[in-house]
This record gives sequence, C-alpha cells and structure tokens, in this order.
Amino acid sequence: LVLSVGSVSKLLPVPGVAEHAHGFRGLPEALYLRDHMTRQIELAGMADDPRERAARTTFVVVGAGYTGTEVAAHGAMLTDALARRSPALREDRLRPRWLLLDIAPRVLPELDEHLSRTAHRVLRKRGVEIRTGASVKEATADGVRLDDGDFVETRSLIWCVGVRPDPLVAGLGLPTERGRLCVDEYLTVPGHPEVFACGDAAAVPDATRPGEYTPMTAQHAQRQGRTAARNVAASLGRGACLPYRHHDLGFTVDLGGAQAAANPLHVPLSGPLAGAVTRGYHLLAMPGNRVRVAADWLLESALPRQGVQLGLVRSGSVPLDSESPELPRVPMEDRG
Repeated sequence: LVLSVGSVSKLLPVPGVAEHAHGFRGLPEALYLRDHMTRQIELAGMADDPRERAARTTFVVVGAGYTGTEVAAHGAMLTDALARRSPALREDRLRPRWLLLDIAPRVLPELDEHLSRTAHRVLRKRGVEIRTGASVKEATADGVRLDDGDFVETRSLIWCVGVRPDPLVAGLGLPTERGRLCVDEYLTVPGHPEVFACGDAAAVPDATRPGEYTPMTAQHAQRQGRTAARNVAASLGRGACLPYRHHDLGFTVDLGGAQAAANPLHVPLSGPLAGAVTRGYHLLAMPGNRVRVAADWLLESALPRQGVQLGLVRSGSVPLDSESPELPRVPMEDRG
C-alpha cells in the first residue's frame, strides 16, 4: 500500500475565510483566479461608484511564502496591464491596489535574506503594499478586517497561508509528526513494512539535515515517488531498497517578467539572470510540452497580455476547503 494523498489548504480559524477567500493550489483554482481578476477589472471599469471601483481593483493576498509572493508579483503585472486597457480606469488614473500580508517579519521567511530582499524590492517597485506582522481577523463579502482593526474593502481575498496533510492521515491511528505520517528513510511506516508513504502526507527524514524532515514541496514529492516505486519493486524481489536522499541545490522564485530571485548552488542571483535560471529550471522540471511552453513564454514577452475570461471553472467548483483542489467539483446538473 502506497499512501500519497498529499495535502489540503491550511484554514486558520478566521471567520468568513472559507466562504469568501480563493485558494491557489491547483490548475482549476489558477484558472478561476485569472478569470476572477479579469472580471473585477472589467466590472470596475463599468462601475459609476468610486468606492465600488476602488474595492474591485483591490486585491489582498494572505501569506508571503512561495505561493503568495509569486501570486502578488504576477497578479500585479496582470491587473496593471488589464487596467491600462480600460478607458474608464485609464481616465481616472486608477491603478489596481495589491496588499501582501503575513505574520512573519519579512516576505519569503523560509528562505535566506537575499531572496527575501530581492522579492521585497521587486514587489515594492510594482506597487504591492507589504504588511508584515499582520493578518486577517475577519472576511466578509465586502472586504477583510485586519488584526490591527483596519478594514480593507475588496472583492478579492487570495489565501496562500500554506498547506496541511490530508485529513486521511489523522484517521489512520499511526504515529505522526506535525500531522504527517511518520516513515523511515526507506519511506516505509515503522512496524508496517508493507505500507509506504511519500509526498506532503509523509514526514520523511532529511538525510542531508539530521533531525529534520523534508519540506512539503513538489520537488521532494516527485523524487520520493520514484524512491517509493523502486522500494515497492524491491519488496517484491526486484532490486534493492534505497534510502531517500536529496541534496538541496538552491531555490528559485519567479517574480514575473524578467525578474526572479534565485540561489542555484547557493549562489545568490537576482534580475534577468535569476529569471533565466528560474525559467530554465521550471522548463526542465516539466514532464513534456517544453517546446510549446518555451514558445508561449517568448510570445508573452513580446506581445501584450490577453485579457479574455476563459470561463472554464466556476466559483463553486473550487471551494477553499476542498480536500482535492486539483479536481474541480462538477454540479450534479452538469453531469451527463
């Protein structure tokens, strides 16, 4: 048995978040969020009430880790481009407002300070308001109330606080570490050699950092999957069991355009060079369609962004409390 159930969004006990916030973990959520941002800019351009116009062009991102930082960086670029095409917003010189919130003292708190400073500089240059040591106290249909008492009128609350192991793990009755299923270096559950676990749901010992566990990232999950497959075959008499070991070669954070923050082989980089390294790494990590993706990136750098709503995913199809955000929910009446 191989347990690879992954993770779900980490929902804090904040009133209104599950009802009014949008997540960003899977492709359905990404497709919906892109349409949502496009729609808000279009509605703002048609609104006569300045207050409504300001609320629809305000976007609040909670969580300044990998996901939140990249969403704010790319989102600001997208909405700025959409706003420039709106005659009403262009006439009022109204620029979309982006807020990035985190209770940590800096953006990208899990990475080294060079990457954090680079991301902070790029975000501020794009007009993103960064509020550290702050979070959301309550979310409503009209906006969010921050823990300092400030109320921000918005129609867009983007929840990037992080993830937690799938609830299935808690019901197994097996030892866990911070909610993740305990396994040994061979990815087997102690006392149950026939059960393997990998990915976000498993607390895999980090052989390169004794006493610590591998972080919940796709890079580790993919590599652990290969190790688990080999060890399953070994348990059936094909080959030998191998321990999971991966040496950290650095991090990359895509900040949109030609900007990025990276430290390949722990060499700090920023600007276009970091952008090239980041895009190259992402391209090599893809399972296929590399030529098409590279061509899309080149065209995007030369042509204006498309401001068309795709309409592929409805709001109700990607609830924040979903245990499987990678699978859009389909209403019963839409099932043939």
